[in-house]
Amino acid sequence: MTTYVISVPGTFTGTVQDATTDELARALRPDDPHGTHLGDEEDLDALSVNDDGTFTIRLTVEADTAAHAESRAKEIADSALRTAGLDRGSAPLGPTLVTGIDSDV
Repeated sequence: MTTYVISVPGTFTGTVQDATTDELARALRPDDPHGTHLGDEEDLDALSVNDDGTFTIRLTVEADTAAHAESRAKEIADSALRTAGLDRGSAPLGPTLVTGIDSDV
């Protein structure tokens, strides 16, 4: 298995309170990229929110292939958004992207 760091972009379609983004960040904590060698070096946060309502979720995922890692990351992001009280209409996600691979190979 390989550890992938996956970026999942999205957009909040309305105003989102700080408490909601805090809850989203807590829901993402188990998959925080700071838990990998790459995350420590790059100082990657699990959630970055921009002033224009766009955001990026960065996750670490163990998988055999990049495609599987991207699919799993999307599932984790969707679940965290639902935990924070957001749905696909209020926080649609864009295409995932592998931004790092942490492997012993």
